[in-house]
Amino acid sequence: MEIRHLGDGLDVTALGLGLMGMSGVYGAADDDESIATIRAALDAGVTLFDNAEAYGGGHSEEILGRALAGRRDAAVVTTKFGLTFHDGVMGEDGSPDNVRRSLEASLRRMGMDHVDVYFQHRVDLDTPIEETVGAMAELIAEGKTRHIGLCEVSAATLRRAHAVHPVAAVQSEYSLWHRDPEDEVLPACAELGVGFMAYSPLGRGILTGRIRRFEDLPAGDFRRVSPRFQGENFQRNLDLVDHVTALASAKGVEPAQLALAWLLGRGPQVVAIFGTRHQTNLRSNLGALTINLSADELARIDEIAPKGVAAGDAWPAAFMDQLNR
Repeated sequence: MEIRHLGDGLDVTALGLGLMGMSGVYGAADDDESIATIRAALDAGVTLFDNAEAYGGGHSEEILGRALAGRRDAAVVTTKFGLTFHDGVMGEDGSPDNVRRSLEASLRRMGMDHVDVYFQHRVDLDTPIEETVGAMAELIAEGKTRHIGLCEVSAATLRRAHAVHPVAAVQSEYSLWHRDPEDEVLPACAELGVGFMAYSPLGRGILTGRIRRFEDLPAGDFRRVSPRFQGENFQRNLDLVDHVTALASAKGVEPAQLALAWLLGRGPQVVAIFGTRHQTNLRSNLGALTINLSADELARIDEIAPKGVAAGDAWPAAFMDQLNR
């Protein structure tokens, strides 16, 4: 398993396992299968496990704690704070009090005394980033987290945060159908020596080629309200997937493997966090580590999936203003 060295002395496997899907946001999940998948990932050499208090109200944190019982030292555990839900409305809370309160609650749910990376899930415009990061740094001093990170942050805010305390990693959406970080955030990470963790590297599943109809999304799946899975947008995005699938087929690999291999080729400071609840998908995705893309193949990918190729916004309108703050 390839190890990548990110900012502030953080070493992780090039591919990590994201647990959001284990909380039910993609439809009903089987906790026993989720735990078995986490353990299978460990057995395969994966060390990076990405979590958040917002995933099922902490449910995925509880699952991870159960799965890692007796094996905590073999894992790099991340979790996130800062997303709030009141009366169905999502907001942000980056206040110093919430920084501490949230991590202590997460540690209780997971049965751990520390996490390896503590991320701010979304930037809170009502709290200066310097105050939030200062509070996160106090938790490092107390041994409750070893590193800090930021999600969906602008390059300007990253620089302000990094001036207070080194940021180990930024986590944002990045894939063949969402290349926005290439504009400002990835260059800023390279400038500052900050690692980059790409979430949704398979375009919320569409780049696997297995989602062909809106009806393929189960009841309760949040993608049913995503603009990219609606009407004409959905069909245009399926056309993109067809091109990716054809290129993968010509190479003799799965579309998901091609998409992950492309992402890992974006630089040594980039890692990909894919989400799956099933051991079969886990094993298939890990096959991306053996794939090398030629210059001609990379040029062809740039032709079929340039920046801005995806149709529709990445999130529903109510969520879009939380990005790139």
